[in-house]
Amino acid sequence: MDHREELKKILIDRSILKGDFTLVSGRKSSYYINGKMTTLHSRGLYLAARLLLELFADTGYDAFAGPVIGADPIIGALLTLSASEGKHKEGLLIRKAGKDHGTRKLVEGNITEGMRTVIVEDVVTTGGSLLKAAREVENEGGIIAGVGIIVDREEGGHGNITGAGYDFRSIFRVSELL
Repeated sequence: MDHREELKKILIDRSILKGDFTLVSGRKSSYYINGKMTTLHSRGLYLAARLLLELFADTGYDAFAGPVIGADPIIGALLTLSASEGKHKEGLLIRKAGKDHGTRKLVEGNITEGMRTVIVEDVVTTGGSLLKAAREVENEGGIIAGVGIIVDREEGGHGNITGAGYDFRSIFRVSELL
């Protein structure tokens, strides 16, 4: 079984729940994708990171960034795999709100002017949190090299992100998993 098929099985077994759910957007859904049940599993996280690296192998990037919690394990794995291949990359975590102490920044990490950054996340619905993360990276001088998702729920995220001018790539569309 190749990496993509193995990750698909893990996502189906661990992350897709059936029932009545209310999404962050307020919409009702007959299924919920808890991507963290895959990205907080050693093999699931490894496979997701490996496949995301492959998705962006053709782009020149310096860093990985994403909204805190969902992107945290993914960024850690991407950095570890990159280091194991002799590539030095940066990780950036995007807070939902600034702290009232320290640097008070929304972007945690060593961001520099012109840093080409791939925004990552486990699941995208409408893309709002990813667009916010991209804007914060740009506000700090970064350049968005792309947006990489494990699962696209196919509910507008792809269109909203590409409509904002970003290169959107996902490992799976939800229609491949249900």
